[in-house]
Amino acid sequence: MTSHPYKNLPSHTRWYRAVSTIELSAFDPVVDFPFVIARHDKVATAGSCFAQHIARHMRLRGFSYFVVEQGHFLASDAILEEFQYSTYSARYGNVYTSRQLKQLFERAYGSTAYDLDSWPLGHGRYADPFRPTIQPGGFSSLAELEIDRAQHLAQVRRMFEELDYFVFTLGLTECWFDRATGAALPICPGVSGGEYSDDTTGFVNLSVAEVVADMKEFLQNLARVNPRARVILTVSPVPLAATAINRHVVTSTVYSKSVLRVAAEELTSEFPHVTYFPSFEIITAGPSAGRYFGEDRRSVLEDGVKHVMGLFFKHATDAGAVDAAASTNAEASSVAEGRASINAMKEVVQVLCDEELLARE
Repeated sequence: MTSHPYKNLPSHTRWYRAVSTIELSAFDPVVDFPFVIARHDKVATAGSCFAQHIARHMRLRGFSYFVVEQGHFLASDAILEEFQYSTYSARYGNVYTSRQLKQLFERAYGSTAYDLDSWPLGHGRYADPFRPTIQPGGFSSLAELEIDRAQHLAQVRRMFEELDYFVFTLGLTECWFDRATGAALPICPGVSGGEYSDDTTGFVNLSVAEVVADMKEFLQNLARVNPRARVILTVSPVPLAATAINRHVVTSTVYSKSVLRVAAEELTSEFPHVTYFPSFEIITAGPSAGRYFGEDRRSVLEDGVKHVMGLFFKHATDAGAVDAAASTNAEASSVAEGRASINAMKEVVQVLCDEELLARE
C-alpha cells in the first residue's frame, strides 16, 4: 500500500474516530492547548452572555477570577447580582462585538472620540448608553452617572493592567452605533433606553476583516499596558435572538458565527499570546447534535456548560481532569437540583443578557 500524508495522522484528525464513534460525554475537540492557567493567575472575562458561565465556573473551581468592581460589602448577593457586580470582571455589561471591546479600551484610557452622555429614561432617570442594563431603573442624575462611569473606567484600566489572562467571548457581528461619534452600542437605542432614529443611529454587520482589525488594535493596546497578558478567545454558541437584516435569523446566525470563528483563527495565527478555545464547537458540532440546547433551541443547558467547562479546566488549567460534579459542594448541589436548577439558570442568564430584550419585542 502506498504512503500518503493522512496515513499516520492521529485519531483526532479523522471524523470517524473523533466524532462518529464517540459518545457525547467523551467528545473532546481540544488539541494541544498552549496555556496552563494556575489557580493564582488573575483571569478576567468579557464578552457575550455565554462568557458569564466561565466566570461562574472559575469561582466554583476555586480559581482566581479577577473582579475589580465588587460592589458595596453590605449589599446582599441578590442586589449585587441585579446590579451586575461580578457578572464580569468589571461592570461593563455584555460586550457583544469586537468594536465594543476596542472602544472600551480606548474610552478607559481617555479617548473622547466616543463620548455619549446618557440615554434619558424619563422621570429624571438616565441610562449609560455603553451599559444600559447595569443600573436597574437608571441613575438618578447625570452627575451620578458620570461619577459611576469615571470610577468604572478607572477599574477597567486596573483590570487590563493587572490581569494575567483575558478570556473574551465573541458574540455578534451585528452592531449599532451612534452616527455622530461612531460609538458602538450593546443594544439598539429604544430597546433599553434612548430613542431610535435613522438620523442618529447607524448599523453595521461586521466582516471578517473588520473584526480582525478591531481585535488587532485591542490586542496591541493591551500588550502596550500589560506585556505579560495572554488572551483566550471563544465564540458564543448562542444563536442570535433577532437579526436587524431582512433575512431568516438562522441565516444571520450562521453568518455571524462563521465570521467570528474565522476572525479568531486569523488572530491566533498571528499573535503567539492569543489562542482559541472551542466552546462553540463543543455545543453545536459533532456528537452534541443540538442536545445541549433548551426547548427554545437557543438557550444552552447546564449539561452543555459543564461539558465546555470540564474540558476548559482539563486542558487550560493546572486542575487537570476533575469531575465537575465533585469539584465543589456548591456545584454538586447545583447538579443535584436537576432540571429545576437548569431552568432557573436560564432565567438568570436572560435577565443579564441585553440581547434577550429583542426576543420580547
